[in-house]
Amino acid sequence: MNIPEDLKFAETHEWVRVTGDIGTVGITDHAQAELTDIVFVEPPKAGAKFSAHEAAAVVESVKAASDIYTPVSGEIVEANEALSENASLLNTDPYGAGWIFKIRIADLSELDALKNAAAYRAQIGK
Repeated sequence: MNIPEDLKFAETHEWVRVTGDIGTVGITDHAQAELTDIVFVEPPKAGAKFSAHEAAAVVESVKAASDIYTPVSGEIVEANEALSENASLLNTDPYGAGWIFKIRIADLSELDALKNAAAYRAQIGK
């Protein structure tokens, strides 16, 4: 799967797509492939506030449970309710319908610390 050029990436395999001051956050195709079949997602609640790199969600697969970290600081404005019915969206469409939460970014300059697509490809050796 191609890595979308419009995303920013955390070292811990989360991505963020920014529209204004809202960041849509999910896990990368590489991360979902490592986790294998995802069976449950516990997203954060709207209104919850997080600092960058803080655990905000949990993803469970058939082999492990993993914390999902928010790449930026801010307040959760929406969780992807579709994941409660179909957690496998993280496997089948990690950069689209498989997003996990949306966060109102407190400090847009934090995005500068994240990787672009080329740097993330280098991190995962692709």
